[in-house]
Amino acid sequence: MLKIELLESFIAIAECGNLSKAADKICRTQSTLSLQVKKLEESVGQSLLIRDNKGVTLTESGETLLNYAHKMMLLNSQALDELKDCQNREVIRLGVPTDFIKCYLTSCLLEFIREFTNIELVIDTDVSGNLYKRLHQGEFDVIVATHWQLPINGELLFTRRFHWVAAANGNAHKNKTIPVGLYPENCPIRAQVFANHQLSMRPIKVLLSTPSPQALCMAVENDIVIAPVAEFRINDQMQILDPVVHGLPPLPVFNESLYLNPETQTDSTLQLINLIKANVEHKGYQLD
Repeated sequence: MLKIELLESFIAIAECGNLSKAADKICRTQSTLSLQVKKLEESVGQSLLIRDNKGVTLTESGETLLNYAHKMMLLNSQALDELKDCQNREVIRLGVPTDFIKCYLTSCLLEFIREFTNIELVIDTDVSGNLYKRLHQGEFDVIVATHWQLPINGELLFTRRFHWVAAANGNAHKNKTIPVGLYPENCPIRAQVFANHQLSMRPIKVLLSTPSPQALCMAVENDIVIAPVAEFRINDQMQILDPVVHGLPPLPVFNESLYLNPETQTDSTLQLINLIKANVEHKGYQLD
C-alpha cells in the first residue's frame, strides 16, 4: 500500500531535485525523507531515485510512480473536500400528503432541487395525521397537511372540496351496505367519514384502504366501491353522489396548510416555503 505521506515527500523531492530543499519545503528533516524514500522503494520493489553530487533524479520507475503519485494526491484532496461538503451540506426534511406528492413535485419541488444544488431535500409522504404527529416528534422541518379545521399553528395554502363519487353507470352505491374506498388510518378525510356517519344513514363497509388516489379512482370507475374524491380528480367515468339523497356522511371543505418545526427553520427552509406558496398562488389553488 502506498501511503499518502510517503507520496507527498516523494513529489517534493522530484520537484526540488534535492533532498535538503525538499525537506525545507515540507518541514521535515533530510534523514526522514531518506527513510521515506527507502520505504517507498521497498513497497514497489524498484529503485526510484538516482543520487549524485548535483542532487537526485528519477529512475524510469520513479517517473512512473510520480505520475500516479500526483493522481493519488489529487484524489485524496477531492475525497476530503467531498466529505467536508457532505458534512456541511444542509438537509431539509419535507413531509407531503401521499395523494398530493405528484402535484407538488411537478409544480415546485423539482424547481427547488434544480436551483439549490447545495441542499439535500428529503421528501417523505404519509397521511396528514401521521405527518402532523411526526412533525412534533422532530422528524420534519416543514410539512404540508390536510385538515377540516383552519390551521392554528400553520398557514393556509388553499381549500379543497371532496365529493362522494361512484361509477358513472354503476351499481355499487345502490347496495344495501355500501362498499367504500378510503385513505388509510389517520387520514382526516377518513376520520370525517366515520365521525359524520350516523346510525340513521346507510351502513358502509370499507373494501379498499390505500394512500393512492389513483387506486381509489380506478376502484370507483370499475364499480367496485364509492369513495370521497377530490373535486379536481372527478372525471366523466364517475358520478357525484348527493350525501342527503344517498344517506352518506357529509364531507366538509378541507384545508391544505403549511406547518413548520420552529426549532429547525433556516433561510433555506424559508425559500422552500416561499416557493411552495408562490406556486400555489400562480396555479390559482389548483395543484392538479
